Amino acid sequence: MAYGIIHFFPGGTKEQYEASLAAVHPSRDSLPKGQIFHVAGPSAGGWTIVAVHDSKESWEHFRDGVLKPQLQKGITGGFAMPPQETAFEVHNLQQ
Repeated sequence: MAYGIIHFFPGGTKEQYEASLAAVHPSRDSLPKGQIFHVAGPSAGGWTIVAVHDSKESWEHFRDGVLKPQLQKGITGGFAMPPQETAFEVHNLQQ
């Protein structure tokens, strides 16, 4: 079952997003293994990222193997604080 993640970074900016994306995605034109959807943009008070993975397990693999280690090392120019996170099982995914 697909699994969705919403990350909200209070006070986050496009520049912080671009720096963070470069550190955790394989390239600007491809998604990490298991991720099937990614969208991001400015929102009230910060920056929001929505990602959908093909399963909760693929999200956890990306989170624990790529995202957390990179954020813990620090990303020059990236988001300074951890996001507010909402996770959910996807009921309907249309592509």
